[in-house]
Amino acid sequence: MFNLKGRVAVISGASSGLGKQMCRAFAKQGADLVILARRIERLEELKVELEQEGVRVLPVKCDVTSTEEINAAAEQAKATYGKVDILVNCAGSSKDKGALEMTDEEWDFTIATDMTSVFKMTRAFGNIMKENNYGRIINIASMYGMVGNTEIPTIAYHSSKGGVVNYTRAAAAELAKYGITVNSICPGYFYTELTTAVLDTDMFQQFAKSHVPMQRYGKEGELNAAAIFLASDEASYVTGVILPVDGGYTCV
Repeated sequence: MFNLKGRVAVISGASSGLGKQMCRAFAKQGADLVILARRIERLEELKVELEQEGVRVLPVKCDVTSTEEINAAAEQAKATYGKVDILVNCAGSSKDKGALEMTDEEWDFTIATDMTSVFKMTRAFGNIMKENNYGRIINIASMYGMVGNTEIPTIAYHSSKGGVVNYTRAAAAELAKYGITVNSICPGYFYTELTTAVLDTDMFQQFAKSHVPMQRYGKEGELNAAAIFLASDEASYVTGVILPVDGGYTCV
């Protein structure tokens, strides 16, 4: 089960963090890859590593807030592989401020990067999937898209990820007739370039122990099983699902 050999997976945010972890997981399952990020030099380094799994890898420089760059990446993916089977929307960033302090620019940046990008990526790559009546779209949202929090004022991030959650449901309903499933994974606290400074503080480690039932952060690789399952042929009747992988944070 869950063999992805012969499938083509597009993964955004591939140069670091959860996106890079996803690339490694999909390569191990045999998927050929299109890896997207703004830092092409990092993608070239990752390509060398991933090809050791015996898969093909196409690195493409792409800013997911740019319609032109997204459309160009989709065209390049189709020209190289002839199809796209899987899309993992993993790119993201955030300006962290509260509702009373955040500027228009900080709000717009976060919404564009974390939510509008998911729509643009779905449109570009979903139209390729539609041609073959097959697709698996996986949106990496956040447990913060399902709840608020009392520790960090980050209103735009909550809003964008909440938007991704319900966008997932709406897109699942719309695209089912084309053989495309759309699901969302909502990670809890995982180390990335954006989170390490906060997660390593004594204050936040104590917060996690008191608020996460498993009393720890997620470990590298603990998102992979969810993503591989949702990307698989075996998950053909699973769509519109919002799957928290958060150590129980959202269950209490």
